[in-house]
Amino acid sequence: MTKISKSPLLTLNDSPMMAELAEKELVRKLNLYQVFLKLYEHHSSLLDEILQLENVGHQSLKRPKLSYVQGVIDADAVYLITNLCENKTQSLLQPQQIWTIGRDRTSGIRVADKYLSRRHAAIQYVDKKDFYLIDFKSTNGSAVNGEPVFGPVKLKDGDRIRLGTMTFDFFLNHSNRVLPTVAMELLMQRVARMDGVSGETSSKIHYLQKPQTENLDAAVDVCQEDSDLINQMGNWYGSFSLEQKSEILDRFFNNQKP
Repeated sequence: MTKISKSPLLTLNDSPMMAELAEKELVRKLNLYQVFLKLYEHHSSLLDEILQLENVGHQSLKRPKLSYVQGVIDADAVYLITNLCENKTQSLLQPQQIWTIGRDRTSGIRVADKYLSRRHAAIQYVDKKDFYLIDFKSTNGSAVNGEPVFGPVKLKDGDRIRLGTMTFDFFLNHSNRVLPTVAMELLMQRVARMDGVSGETSSKIHYLQKPQTENLDAAVDVCQEDSDLINQMGNWYGSFSLEQKSEILDRFFNNQKP
């Protein structure tokens, strides 16, 4: 029997095997779909992160945008800072201390995302101490750290929030502190670099930092040589006593007379 006569016979014998392989492949794909469906329902934030990593590879390692909302409690002022609005960072103050999120133009935080409801959710400051996430029975739901939201959920620093398919991080700032003053030597180095102050001029200002009587002549000389330096002296001139200031001005104006 020739090769030509054998080929139809091989096709007939292999067809049941091919059908069986195709059926197994279909079952495998359906099982895989079920796994991803359960993963999205219970761990959507993890799946979103996987998809973000996939997008990074297709964008030539372009850094993905990190979306966030930060609740700020500063004395009597309470507000949100976020980059969800119009792709730029904004500070949002609301007199009722409730910030609505959704596609509607009247939303405090409006996001043009088709998977968001018109009025999807809100972040509210309650009892003068905590921020809460509230879902308005949205179509695609909300979640905090992968857990679905069915009622008000108290937010903590570092929480991962999902609204529909959009995810962002929540940060909480409830305190501030005043840092100590920077050493004068460091300030002078910075001024010299930013304003192009020469080493000679910088040394003159450094010499005038201590309001001692023997520095009065030097102060007058500096004022005469570099009149623009008066604006740079700022706080250093304020450290002189009233008598020393008066003497500096008297000497300066006397030396300016023709």
